[in-house]
Amino acid sequence: MSHKRIPKRKAAIAVGGVAALGAAAFLLPMANASQDNASGATATAPKTLKSANDASDLSAQLQELLGQAFAGSYYDSGKQQLVVNVISGDNNIVVQAEKAGAVVRQVQNSNSELAAVAQTLKTKATIPGTAWAVDPKTNKVVVTADSTVTGTKWDTLQSTVQGLGSNMATLKKSSGTFKPLVSGGDAIFSQVADGTVRCSLGFNVTASDGSPAFLTAGHCGVAAKDWSDSETGQPIATVDQAQFPGAGDFSLVKYNDATTQAPSEVNIGNGQTVAINQAVDATVGETVFRMGSTTGLHDGQVTGLDATVNFQSETDPNGVDTVTGLIQTNVCAEAGDSGGSLFTQDGGAVGMTSGGSGDCTSGGETFFQPVTTALQATGATLGDAGAGAGGAATADPSASAGDQTGTGDQAGGDQIGGAADPSATAADPSATAGDQTGTGDQTGTGDQSGTGDGTGTGDQSGTGTDTSSSH
Repeated sequence: MSHKRIPKRKAAIAVGGVAALGAAAFLLPMANASQDNASGATATAPKTLKSANDASDLSAQLQELLGQAFAGSYYDSGKQQLVVNVISGDNNIVVQAEKAGAVVRQVQNSNSELAAVAQTLKTKATIPGTAWAVDPKTNKVVVTADSTVTGTKWDTLQSTVQGLGSNMATLKKSSGTFKPLVSGGDAIFSQVADGTVRCSLGFNVTASDGSPAFLTAGHCGVAAKDWSDSETGQPIATVDQAQFPGAGDFSLVKYNDATTQAPSEVNIGNGQTVAINQAVDATVGETVFRMGSTTGLHDGQVTGLDATVNFQSETDPNGVDTVTGLIQTNVCAEAGDSGGSLFTQDGGAVGMTSGGSGDCTSGGETFFQPVTTALQATGATLGDAGAGAGGAATADPSASAGDQTGTGDQAGGDQIGGAADPSATAADPSATAGDQTGTGDQTGTGDQSGTGDGTGTGDQSGTGTDTSSSH
């Protein structure tokens, strides 16, 4: 490990050869229309909103305008419109929302009533392996139980949901198991008593004291304090703050060297990066992208906000680690993707991978810590803590995003994420994501050396350090 070169590193996680992108086409035109567009009211000339961020801004305006009549909203990405729920039959309320540019539909349940449902679930059904969030498309609280919720636990959960009424909540079963996705891992490592912990870097930030830092999952920061960019290397960053469980799952980790270069970007492999220009709130219905070393790049939709997840405690067999305030999605993830980036097509930082169920073969639910909440809690700001040059990856950035193959050693500069040439253009929005396969060893000239091939259609094999990583 070449420690003297650490300050010149990009602190975005490098991707030597991202495996198994599969069907998750990167930055495809958002073509998944929401299924609900029905309402009792007829919309007049709704605005065309080119991004979910625009929809989020309009939603915030309408929430202030409509007050208690506002009952949630979601983005119809197919029609590029904001759909707003209202509970009042007052035609003036409908007219105000329509004039603002939204599609309006009248619903039965208010935000306060749905919040009361969530509180009842917290009181009566805080069971490991359960989660719930408000779904504005159905105007109900959707409760999910994983495969471990059986017997009396299932009976308790089912009776609680039924007691809420069919018009207030629905119950569904997940085939996987809700768990923090900390095992498996990628390019940040820590040595603990039980072995090596591996997690993903989320987004580079500037700490409140001006020092370079990054955000990652809170359960990673609780599990270990000192982090390295290689499995056997010396620590290069130290946890400053960590929250898990409770009101979030986030950590602020400061680089030990104050001159470390930490560009604000996501490396998506093949020498391509996506500049991260702002932190944005998630909007139900929007398309988002997740980068992770175990499963590569995948996309999906936000399905719920302010989600509560009850993880089985890893320290107490009879305990539960409840985390609140998360983003619920149908984006797949697997062990090793924990802490990685959730972002939008136009470079908005949305969240960091917390945990979930399922995998990228059968699907499942994945939950993310909102970036905006983490920044507010830690006092950090999104953006560069200094621009710097890392080595350019040998992968051809002009290659198609189908099968991307490296023909030999993929040498980056010193990499805690310096795989991409800083002068390279951002990812082609029209690119599709296929398998990215390196046929030779993926070796960083600094210290990210994988002793195995960076080849995999579902996982990334390497008998040494796993050089493929999410940012």
